[in-house]
Order: sequence, then C-alpha cells, then structure tokens
Amino acid sequence: MAKSKYEYVKQFENCEKCLKNTWLVIRLDGRSFHRFSDVHSFEKPNDYRCISLMARCAREVLLEYNDIILAYGQSDEYSFVLRPSCSLFGRRAMKLATCMASYFASCFVFHWSTYFKDLPIQFPIQFDGRTVCYPTAENLRDYLCWRQADCHINNLYNTSFWSLVKKGMTGKEAEARLSGTVSSDKNEILFTECNINYSKEPEVARKGTTIVWEEVIEEVPVRKPAKHHGPSDSAPTQTGDDSEATADQPRTKQRRRKELRELHCDIIGDSFWTDRPGLLDR
Repeated sequence: MAKSKYEYVKQFENCEKCLKNTWLVIRLDGRSFHRFSDVHSFEKPNDYRCISLMARCAREVLLEYNDIILAYGQSDEYSFVLRPSCSLFGRRAMKLATCMASYFASCFVFHWSTYFKDLPIQFPIQFDGRTVCYPTAENLRDYLCWRQADCHINNLYNTSFWSLVKKGMTGKEAEARLSGTVSSDKNEILFTECNINYSKEPEVARKGTTIVWEEVIEEVPVRKPAKHHGPSDSAPTQTGDDSEATADQPRTKQRRRKELRELHCDIIGDSFWTDRPGLLDR
C-alpha cells in the first residue's frame, strides 16, 4: 500500500490478536436461519439435505485452512478448532472469523444445488462468526461437550414437538404438552404417544457431526523397475536398487496419508479422545 498523509487512519483499526498458546475456536452460526428454513420448506425436525450440505461446507473449510484439526457441527452452527501453535492470519480474531464465515457461506450457496436439486435458493444465506480462546485442552473439551449436549437437548425437544404436531396437535398445544418435561418424559411421550424410540433416531441428528483428520494406511502398487541395457548388447545390467524386481517380491507397498473423516459419535466421553491420543497435542 502506498504511503500518504492519510495513512494515519489505520491507527483506528481494531486488530485484536488472540492470546498466544491458547486453543482457538471459530464458531459460525446461521443468521435468521429459522426464516431461511421456513422459506425453503425444510423438513421437520431435521432436513438431512441441509445437514449434509452443512457438513460439505465444513469439509471445504478444513481443506481450505489446513491449520484446523477438528470441526463439530449441529443444527445451523459449526465450530472449528485450531492448535495453540497456530499462527494463521497472525491470530487476528476478526480476520479468522470473517474469512471462515464468508467462505462457509460461499460454499453453502455454491453447493446448494447438489443437495437441493429441485429447489432454487431464494435469498443469500448469512453466517456470523466469533473467535474464542481456551487456555487448556480440558477447557476445549468442555466447550465441545457443551455443544454436543446442546445438540441432544435441542434435537430431543424438536423431535418431540414435531412428532406431536404431525399427530394432529397445534404448535401451542405441543408446546404446552412439553412444558416442564425432562428428557425421560420426552422419551416416554415419543415412545407411548408417537411410537418412536428416540435411541433409534439417526445418530447425525442426536450427536451432530464431527469432522477430523485421520491417518489411513493403503496398499499401493509398486512400479516394476525398467530394464537397463548396456551400450552394445541387450543383456540387463543389475545395480543395487535399480535391479529388476523378481516374481517373489511384493507388488504392493503400504502408504500412509491423512484424509477427512465424518463421524457421528459421542465426544463427551473419553473414548473418542483416547482413540486419538495426538489430537490434543499443543
């Protein structure tokens, strides 16, 4: 940028940087998503087209920003986790949130027709973003536990509410029926009045979506070395690693690589984390 006498105005910019050596979480939330879902006639209580589209957008964000180690999403939100050592955008909170929110929203519109084939998008979608620092891995895990617990609470209520509405109740009647109930009451209502076993509902609705980089081992073919001929005869010359592979040599080898895995599992308990011991390395 060229220097001028007007450059002093940059001093008014707020370039808040996130505290060093802390875990970073960028959480994106849909703005006016209830209106968006009503206008586009989303299925209730869960529209699995939208759930798949949201997961696709989250995967695209992870592919765009390699510093992200994990994403968790439910309903109209996704959270992206970065290590304490991350220096992306100089750890500027606003830059992190705005870039990821804008890219997520762009992906939502860009991939919309893949999941809603016969339904044109009626107006642009918006996502707000915030950046939060967590000083310890325990704090980070508690944050993710909070979001998954929220997923369970909201989905159980929504499943109960819309099941009662589909049975013939009005919205106000369903709200009154569920008022003051706890989880066990809602499970009982679903089972006895709606013939629904909540534990059999799709895990993606009950537990949300966790996207994480996983190491995979695959078998890849070994290319047979080319024959080497002398300058004046056709006899093969064998020299160390360039010698021709024999019939008893393996024709494949193992290769390690990382790929994104989309999971619908419990992340509140220890199992998810003990199975991935390096995930919370700083």
